[in-house]
Order: sequence, then structure tokens, then C-alpha cells
Amino acid sequence: MSFINDLVELFERNKMPISEKEAELFSKYYELLSEGNAKFNLTSITDPKEVIVKHFIDSVLPCSIIPQKAMLADIGSGAGFPGIPLKIVRDDLSLTLIESTGKKAKFLESTVSSLGLEHTYIFSQRAEVLSRGKLRNRFDVVTARAVAPLNILLEYTMPLLWRGGLFIAYKGPGFHEEIEKAKRAVSLLGGELQETWEFDLNEEYKRVILVFKKTGETPDEYPRENKVLLRRPLGEQ
Repeated sequence: MSFINDLVELFERNKMPISEKEAELFSKYYELLSEGNAKFNLTSITDPKEVIVKHFIDSVLPCSIIPQKAMLADIGSGAGFPGIPLKIVRDDLSLTLIESTGKKAKFLESTVSSLGLEHTYIFSQRAEVLSRGKLRNRFDVVTARAVAPLNILLEYTMPLLWRGGLFIAYKGPGFHEEIEKAKRAVSLLGGELQETWEFDLNEEYKRVILVFKKTGETPDEYPRENKVLLRRPLGEQ
């Protein structure tokens, strides 16, 4: 069975049918990912069906809660997850990929160009630096997948959001403990937990989507410098 056939079947099995154009873009993205992985060590997941489930389908799970024509920032984007898959199925989005590692940022630039993704921008800087400057209070939605513990992620992401914006965190089965540790961070940074979604993508792979809403203003003192917030995460001082 071809990659595209597997792609369409697995998306349909997870009740997320995709168009022919979207399938072609995902197929091309897979080719670019395979080529880039040989140079940049982008992902340890290389089996085609695992890439479809654990990267592509996993990335687009929350697409239905993202507002139309939203400005979305994906921090620690790495090989482009979840930002690029979300852009493929939601072309209305304005996407900003934030990746501080230079070689990965170059891969993202090349991939975005090859896929012809419009209104997609790459910043090769740290999120906490950008959120103290020109990207503060700018986005409707911020996503983060496999980046850091939740109490640290919140300090990276909440300053990037407008008041009323959403932070979507991709987490695993240990999310309850992370939520407990992050309660003080949520309060200090002007947010609240809105929704928790749990998914079983297959017998072995579980995904939890946490949706936070920015309900207040983030104090100017946040985010702190990276070395400080890593050494003293909010709620653990």
C-alpha cells in the first residue's frame, strides 16, 4: 500500500478525513522529513505509519478548537510539529514557527518553501526572548509539543498571547501531576485551564490536549531569563 493510501486510511480511521490536496502535501512533507532527518536528526520516529499517527494525526487533534484565521505560534517547532500539519489542514491560519536551533530553523524554512505554505513565518530565536519583545501579546493561539514541563511552558507561552487567546499543550499520561505543579504558574501568568481532551490514537499511543485560556494580563516581569526559569520554575521555588 502506498504512503498516501496509508495516510488517507489512518486519518479516516481517526475520524479526520483529509482532501486530496492535503494528502499530497502530507506525502511531500514526509519525503522532506525523511531527507532532512538524514542530515539534521529531526525525529527518532521513521516508520511511515508511525510518522502518520504519532506526528501528523497527533499534531492536528485540536484543529477544531482553533478559531478561523487565527494567528498561531508554535514554539520549539523542531521538525515542524504540530505547526506544519495544522497549517496543511487549516490553510486559513497565519503560522509562526519558533525554533531556536539554527539547523532545524533552516529545515523549516526550506520545508515551508517546498510545500508552498503561505502566511508562514520562521523565527530562529528563543521563545522567551521573542515574548519580551516584538511578539508579546500578538497571537490568538500558541502550541507546544514535547518542549518542557507545563509550569515552564506556561512562562514561555502565555506572554505571546492576546488576552482571550488559547495555549494548547500536547501532553502524555502524566499530565495530572504536571497540572498540579503548574497551578501557581497559571495563576501568576493570567491564565486558566479550560479543557482537557484525552485521545487513544492506537493501543500504545495516548495523547492529552490541555487548553488554557489567557483571561488576564501577564505581568511585565515574565518571562524571566531562560536560565532563571529553568532553575526556579514557577511553583517550585
